[in-house]
Amino acid sequence: MESFSFAPIAPTHATILILGTMPGTKSLEIQQYYGHPQNNFWRFMFEILNEDFSKDYETRKNLLIKNNIALWDVLQFCERIGSLDSAIKNEVTNDFEQFLKEHPNITTIFFNGQKAAAFFKKYVSLDNKYQLMTLPSTSPANASKTFESKLNEWKIISHSLKV
Repeated sequence: MESFSFAPIAPTHATILILGTMPGTKSLEIQQYYGHPQNNFWRFMFEILNEDFSKDYETRKNLLIKNNIALWDVLQFCERIGSLDSAIKNEVTNDFEQFLKEHPNITTIFFNGQKAAAFFKKYVSLDNKYQLMTLPSTSPANASKTFESKLNEWKIISHSLKV
């Protein structure tokens, strides 16, 4: 099945960028980043940013925007059956050279999981201006760590926010 990523959620003055690999089946179905109800991405973000959790997608997007956090995926296109990153074939990356020119305040890029980091490092060359950090995947398929353990690692994002 052919899959295409979403447009980024990208406030003009974003200072950090969080990258997933490619939206999963449920996310594509409902046209929302991290749309699977068991994915912990949004729970982590509300917790890290000290806000009350919301299931409303506009509220979720606004949480990122007001905190100058951009969200996107490494891949623009791929072929994949199901939602597992390990099933990705014939991938094409998004245009990070242009994106980062349009968002010059970004200095830290976080990867939501090892596969997002691997695809990025395979296809994208950046200068040393950027700090790259890989976090544990928020996917329900990543059951190797507890919710609390993953959340503690994700809390590093709050240290990277410029106030």
